[in-house]
Amino acid sequence: MNSSDQQVPFRRTVVSYVQRGERMTVGQQRAWDRHWAELGSDVTELPEGPLDVQSWFGRSAPVVLEIGSGMGETTAQLVAAQPDVNYLAVEVYKPGLAQLMLRAEKLEVSNLRLLRGDAIVLLRDHVEPESLDEVRIYFPDPWPKKRHHKRRLVQPESVALITSRLRPGGVLHLATDWENYAEQMREVCEAEPGLRNRYADEPGGWAPRPDWRPVTKFENRAHDEGREIHDLIYERP
Repeated sequence: MNSSDQQVPFRRTVVSYVQRGERMTVGQQRAWDRHWAELGSDVTELPEGPLDVQSWFGRSAPVVLEIGSGMGETTAQLVAAQPDVNYLAVEVYKPGLAQLMLRAEKLEVSNLRLLRGDAIVLLRDHVEPESLDEVRIYFPDPWPKKRHHKRRLVQPESVALITSRLRPGGVLHLATDWENYAEQMREVCEAEPGLRNRYADEPGGWAPRPDWRPVTKFENRAHDEGREIHDLIYERP
């Protein structure tokens, strides 16, 4: 039996994020006031049990979960480019979620819902096994100091939990500009028996950079500073 076939009773004591200030611009506050009640929910305020994604979106469609949508620069474009999917973005930073709603409003997207809080709690307590078509983790906090590596999101327990929530054929897509973290991601995912590297035959097992993933200012800065971007794409067989 692999980890994707069993319930994952993941209880952690170290979180992978820090709480930042919640001060918003006037535009962000307006977007929050206009859209949050319809498009968003705090993870801590969700009813017990699985999130009813189909009812929330008003339709049945493939479900993509992005963990850590930041200020929404990439997310809004990805949502607009995939109108046929139900796109969930989970983020702890309130101004980031507000900015994402602003961007989504300008692009006139209707297939986005937002969750504020801990992605691990969301996955563990409110996402049914084998219910997600894709999980995306783009440029998570690298926690570069060695003593902080335990705070990184991509760990064996979190990847096992994510894998259990993927449908057969579902995809886990990771990207980072920190070499050490990229190697850790690859090591963790290769050790997860419920995942298969789609690009195992490529040098290092790294996936080619997908041209559909927008290049952000953050990614351009990483290039300018000499950091290589690594993508990893795994699927649940």
